[in-house]
Amino acid sequence: MSENADAERLARDWWRTEIIEMSPGVIRFRGYPIEELIGRVSLAQMIWLMTRGELPSRAQGELLDAALMAGVDHGPQAPSIAIARMAATCGVGLNNAIASAVNVLGDVHGGAGEQAVELFFAIAARIDAGTTQDDAVRSALDAFTAQHGKFVPGFGHRFHPIDPRAAPLLGLVDTAAKRGEVSGRFAHIARAIEAQLAASKGGKRIPLNIDGATAVIYAELGFPAPLARGLFCLSRSVGILAHAWEQMQQGGRNKGPIPRQWTPTYDGKPKRAVPLQEAAPR
Repeated sequence: MSENADAERLARDWWRTEIIEMSPGVIRFRGYPIEELIGRVSLAQMIWLMTRGELPSRAQGELLDAALMAGVDHGPQAPSIAIARMAATCGVGLNNAIASAVNVLGDVHGGAGEQAVELFFAIAARIDAGTTQDDAVRSALDAFTAQHGKFVPGFGHRFHPIDPRAAPLLGLVDTAAKRGEVSGRFAHIARAIEAQLAASKGGKRIPLNIDGATAVIYAELGFPAPLARGLFCLSRSVGILAHAWEQMQQGGRNKGPIPRQWTPTYDGKPKRAVPLQEAAPR
């Protein structure tokens, strides 16, 4: 092979991808021509194709779509939404406002879905190894809280006594399981966790929340845990976009996290004089 051919191959292989084949007049995603996908494949199905490599069934795509739709927004009390709106008042563009907001979707705000999928998978692995479901739930919860602290991802909500998004999503999983479209296994595991948490707290219920319900769907559909966070970022970006755009229409300049009439509580040292110091010798 000539030196030029070697250089060309090196350049072509610099980025290797199974996702897209693109050349003049040709765009194929995972082998499917874009002109055949348009009008026949939903956005949720396309997300599946891009991340998983194959097209889902219509039922699988609809279940994924429901999870994505349910998590789009939770109001300006959610840090990501508040940041998007604050960024919009700083004179940046929509892309900057969206980027600012997505950047805070971390382990605490945005990562619970991924953590819940990991927990569900850990329980399933224990069951597969021969442990009873109840023992698997108890041991996995003990291991998780020992490593991460008392908060169990996907359960309880600081704002909603009962998260109104959880039951409809779980109901869709139950329906899909009855039709044989998913196993229903992770819905059972989520309910078992809820029961165990209640038992450990004297009957006080800590119900499934949006992160837990979408985690059930992602686990039922076979998504790896890290993709659960990525999917949440896609979902919440819709709300972020809407709020940033609305704030741009409302106007406002340099809006901070609290109204300017109030200032943050100061609990440092009281006012004090700067000590006099001798001038440095020349």
